[in-house]
Amino acid sequence: MTKPQKDSLAHFAVTVVGKDRPGIVAGTAGVLYRLGCNIEDSSSTMLGGEFSMILIVSHMKPFSKSKLLDEFRGVAEEMGLTVAARSLSLDEVAYQAPEGELCMVSVYGSDQPGIVYRVTKELAERKVNITDLNTKLIGTKEAPVYVLMLEAALPEGIAVEDVAAMLDEIKKELNVEISVRSITPVSL
Repeated sequence: MTKPQKDSLAHFAVTVVGKDRPGIVAGTAGVLYRLGCNIEDSSSTMLGGEFSMILIVSHMKPFSKSKLLDEFRGVAEEMGLTVAARSLSLDEVAYQAPEGELCMVSVYGSDQPGIVYRVTKELAERKVNITDLNTKLIGTKEAPVYVLMLEAALPEGIAVEDVAAMLDEIKKELNVEISVRSITPVSL
């Protein structure tokens, strides 16, 4: 069987969010399977007590976003899920590896508003592209510790040491620990 060409496929970004419980992934995958959709890329995680997924799916044209969302109604109502979809153009579908050196930024400190904003704003002002970001609240109720981990692609002219230096002022301002290290991408 030959693989369909990308331009003969309709592509969608699908998000699914709901109170965590067993069966969300199976329910989502079941709807997509019954429709004949292919899951090209996906990511899912628990956020607090919520489970969230984002998927890039494809289906042979003609195929509409409304058909996709109609098919999700039953499982969404049954499981208390919010499902949304966005049509994607061909240039939005192709994976584009981040350009430039990759680095990991880790931030640990007392939980307080502004940690994510201050760090990401500083990076955005220098055209550093964040490719992945996760946060968690750990520690105890009496002494909560906020953890921010992000992966970023550095533009030409900015080195890992420069990122560490640019975040030094925020480190002092927020009284948090920030470490920056180079990472090597994994090829599959």
